[in-house]
Amino acid sequence: MSSQPARRATARPVLAVTTGEPAGIGPEIALRAAWALREEVNCVLLGDAAFLALTASLIDPEIRLAALSLQAVRNGGLPHFGSGRIAVIDVPLEAHVVPGVLDKENGRAVLAMLDAAVEGVAAGWYQAIVTAPLQKSTINEAGVAFSGHTEYLAEKTATARVVMMLAGQPQGAAAPLRVALATTHLPLAAVPAAITAASLATTLDIIHHDLRHKFGIAAPRILVTGLNPHAGEGGYLGREEIDTIAPAIAAAQARGIDARGPYPADTLFQPKHLAGADCVLAMYHDQGLPVLKYATFGRGVNITLGLPLIRTSVDHGTALDLAARGLGLADCASMEEAIHTAVRMLQASAGKGAA
Repeated sequence: MSSQPARRATARPVLAVTTGEPAGIGPEIALRAAWALREEVNCVLLGDAAFLALTASLIDPEIRLAALSLQAVRNGGLPHFGSGRIAVIDVPLEAHVVPGVLDKENGRAVLAMLDAAVEGVAAGWYQAIVTAPLQKSTINEAGVAFSGHTEYLAEKTATARVVMMLAGQPQGAAAPLRVALATTHLPLAAVPAAITAASLATTLDIIHHDLRHKFGIAAPRILVTGLNPHAGEGGYLGREEIDTIAPAIAAAQARGIDARGPYPADTLFQPKHLAGADCVLAMYHDQGLPVLKYATFGRGVNITLGLPLIRTSVDHGTALDLAARGLGLADCASMEEAIHTAVRMLQASAGKGAA
């Protein structure tokens, strides 16, 4: 089957899909999802081509891959294959992969996948990035200070501030649940100092902007949690709500943002309170995400707001224990939803509907 060099030779959206930590379930779920959705989306996988070919052959002998070197794509552009083959940009690993066993020698290769994805979006090869899970410890042990996809992509794109948001459709709910975070991967003891009027202002601006321009929501409504139990209970359980959060919400309202709160986090996540809301802004990682993951786990999506590109990811980790037990056990539903979400965001960004 011949390839065509022109980007618009295919109507399928073109996404870069990084395959993540090779010892985890990332390669398997990326392969499965890309193959399952191949008629709808042109998913270009980034990872070790030989390892992915072996993995694909063990998953399903029908899967067809076409390996490409990064240098060849730089020189001649990204060829587009029909839906019968999945393109793989070869990002070689340094060490043999043992499923379930981390190896710091492969840490830098995992980052190289991300670098290649960002490069490809800037070059126009891909329209968005979808990432499989990686292992932070392996990258740090490889000698690279790393706290997560969100922070790394912000640095690579020279973005001063990004916002982590997870989204999913709870069973039986009429609308998706979206939870954004005022702080991300911080020790709990460091959270109060990180929540400032300036940081909340920027966070609310980013959420409002991206809900409008990347999700097609004309007038987003954002509900904001407090930091303390009972949202501080009038100052008796903490003053952050009075001194910082409420003034930031009022200032956002003055800028035309429909932000409301602060609300007690323990009661906010009920259908009667969430009705009509487009996003909840939680103050820290384990305040909002346990609720989101309980309601949607397995079909939730991690989205980075504020970037000059669209990036989605799965809502789970590398599942090393599952990978160690062999192929065929991992569920690729979250990866499929991450791909679908990226496509919907592309359509909303182009003015073709809400995501």
